[in-house]
Amino acid sequence: MKLDPEVTRLCRRRMLGQSTVGAAALAMLMRQSSAASESRGALNQFAFPRKAKRVIWLTMAGGPSHLELFDYKPKLAEMDGQPMPDSFTRGQQLAQLQGEKLFCLGPMFPFTKYGQNGTEISTLLPHIGSVIDDICLVRSMTTDAINHDPAHMFMNTGSQIAGRPSMGAWVNYGLGSEAEDLPGFVVLVSTGVGRSPQPIAARQWSSGFLPSRFQGVQLRSKGDAVLYLSDPPGVTREQQGLDIAAINALNHQHAAIAHDPEIATRIAQFELAFEMQASVPELMDVRDETEETLSMYGCQPGDGSFASNCILARRLAERGVRFIQLYHRDWDHHSLLREELPLRAAEVDRASAALIKDLKQRGMFEDTLIVWTGEFGRTPMSQSNKGPTGRDHHNLSMSMWLAGAGVRGGMVLGATDELGYSAVENHCTVHDLHATMLHQLGIDHEAFTYKFQGLDSKLTGVEGARILSEILS
Repeated sequence: MKLDPEVTRLCRRRMLGQSTVGAAALAMLMRQSSAASESRGALNQFAFPRKAKRVIWLTMAGGPSHLELFDYKPKLAEMDGQPMPDSFTRGQQLAQLQGEKLFCLGPMFPFTKYGQNGTEISTLLPHIGSVIDDICLVRSMTTDAINHDPAHMFMNTGSQIAGRPSMGAWVNYGLGSEAEDLPGFVVLVSTGVGRSPQPIAARQWSSGFLPSRFQGVQLRSKGDAVLYLSDPPGVTREQQGLDIAAINALNHQHAAIAHDPEIATRIAQFELAFEMQASVPELMDVRDETEETLSMYGCQPGDGSFASNCILARRLAERGVRFIQLYHRDWDHHSLLREELPLRAAEVDRASAALIKDLKQRGMFEDTLIVWTGEFGRTPMSQSNKGPTGRDHHNLSMSMWLAGAGVRGGMVLGATDELGYSAVENHCTVHDLHATMLHQLGIDHEAFTYKFQGLDSKLTGVEGARILSEILS
């Protein structure tokens, strides 16, 4: 293969001579956050007032049972063990119960009323109950997917097909990041104790057809947050900075010839990685957190738990990260629901409420949008006709909640039928959720597009979406 003459003329001496190495280059790489970073996104004007500056998305991976947590159904309790009426399920898609004889499974745990409006949720969630007046509970969410990976894909990207940008990537692309030394989109994953849940694939935080610099960056919540972050033995930070400046000078010259947008990504990621060598250890070092704060979340710093990740989420938000997504795995209860659900609830209940309280006392709740959801709900029918055990996947009804950033607290939106099988009031879709989130970020979901394969593609797709104005103040 014959190289372009412009490339062959590049030699190490010329490249170093043309690059601005030394103090000037190092200063450039170590630049601090500034107000100018607000304008680094693709959008420079906004359709709506920006109520949210950032999003913290709490994902309960596996599909938490709304019927045990947020949507009490007395009629289902009354029909426990009886055949499921065929009128509910006839012609419906089921995940693992297709063709089976179906029996109603009543709620396994009691509910109680919380807050000024007496919102009824499970006694497994007393801490979330304590902040219910700050929360909008949505009981009529639905999704198109019925199996885990496509359901996560749909919740994250608005499509069951891999290859589209995730919500976090869209927000990162549109708004940019306030943080100069951390990614604009960060992912943290924790796992419930005692089981072996399904993996969470990195494609869930992919940038899809957007430039790859907008994809989510996973930080490990236990041990080294980023592998190979430290300088090798004998290499100083100054030397590392000079090396990166030299590499990027070469990349800039290559970009001028090749006109490949991924080269710009490579340049930006080299610089960001260098910044993260200083910023990530400081982020992960929570020794400046008070004992009162640690007790409120209920964790030991660095233990890899959901609670520990919630503290890191708040610290990331403070440092200007635009979209922070936490996954807590092991909510897939086809069996042992009575035994396992209290464990999962206890792992997230205190910390979810603590995050709200912590953001409020730091003056960040007003401009932070918090979303708590799974990828789908669970069936009102038992997974087994041999007695209570668990529930199957279900896409026609699920519960979730939002808080902060102009969301009305203390209210409930929507309702399901008497057995909790289908949403029947204020039916909400994933596209509606995405449109509402973008609205609170100041973005018109209809106009927020990216040209791909000749089409103006958007997060909310072509099926149509509405902003859930009922839940906005």
